[in-house]
Amino acid sequence: MGYSLEELTQIVGGMLSKVENATVDRIGPPLSSDENTLALALSEEEIENLPKCRAKAALVPLGVNLEFISTIEVERPRLAMMKLLHLFAVPPDTQPNVHPSAVVHPSAKLGENVSVGPNVVIGRDVVIGNNTKILPNCYIGKGVAIGDNCLFYANCCIGDYAKIGNRVILNFGVSIGADGFSFVTENQSNIEQARAEGEIKDSKEGQKIFKIPSIGSVTIEDDVEIGANSAIDRGTIENTVIGEQTKIDNLVQIGHNCKIGKGCMIVSQAGIAGSCQIGDRVVIAGQAGLADHIKIGADSIVMAQAGVSKSFPEKSIIIGAPAVPRKDFIHQLKTMKNAEEIAKKFKKYQKLLESFELNAGE
Repeated sequence: MGYSLEELTQIVGGMLSKVENATVDRIGPPLSSDENTLALALSEEEIENLPKCRAKAALVPLGVNLEFISTIEVERPRLAMMKLLHLFAVPPDTQPNVHPSAVVHPSAKLGENVSVGPNVVIGRDVVIGNNTKILPNCYIGKGVAIGDNCLFYANCCIGDYAKIGNRVILNFGVSIGADGFSFVTENQSNIEQARAEGEIKDSKEGQKIFKIPSIGSVTIEDDVEIGANSAIDRGTIENTVIGEQTKIDNLVQIGHNCKIGKGCMIVSQAGIAGSCQIGDRVVIAGQAGLADHIKIGADSIVMAQAGVSKSFPEKSIIIGAPAVPRKDFIHQLKTMKNAEEIAKKFKKYQKLLESFELNAGE
């Protein structure tokens, strides 16, 4: 479907400087754009490439006005790009019915226009809201409640009694509600001893490890998206909770009993151990790791590869392993740099100092 420049300008809430008419049916970077493409020139480099492209129009930051090409100026280019991508995105192929190969328990209740793909298994007493789409090979355990307008990509597994809100997206291979990693020993384990006494005093040979079953489940609130092959474990007694509007990247692990706040961003390969409490709008960057029972206050940022072993208050910027506030980390770097300069000076005058000590000894 083609759009006029006026239509696109209205959609993104921008300002049009029109050089000539154009009909746009796709978007792309300047160097690969043709006459029917809206060139996305969101950076200085892409703006410099505009004279080399064949596009008749470009999306540009506010204040960029070019005489040779029509421009749609926007204050927040990435926000405008998001609106355009939603406009041109092609949804997955689904049909508003249940595929013949799907196994749906007779007690399950499916809303209007629900799509259930090939080889999907839906357990007893499951409730699925209107317009939800479940792609092939998904498993939905007993007692699960799923809201309206959800989209589950292929190979997702939802454990028993999970509660999933409206407009939730689960990407390929997501696991919701697996048993938590929770175990106990008859006597004090080496981990318990190390925590209590700071050392491991004796061998634990022959110690048996007993599994603690999880009888809670998982609650996922409205407008959450979870990336491919991420796992969220069920709670031991109460539900693990993911707050509304939270976005989780691929390959993220969230342990049992965690409470994740609203509007959080959790980036690829982050690992959050059991019973952590994460405040609203917290960002946890890639490969960060949080030990169990930690609290991170609202509006904080845990930077990439941080190893977090203690709690932090709201609006913290956390970095390093072991993690510290950003200002302390910068102070440590300055201290190390100063120590390096001192070492260089000492080396320079080392012979003189040794000579002085020798003469003083005589």
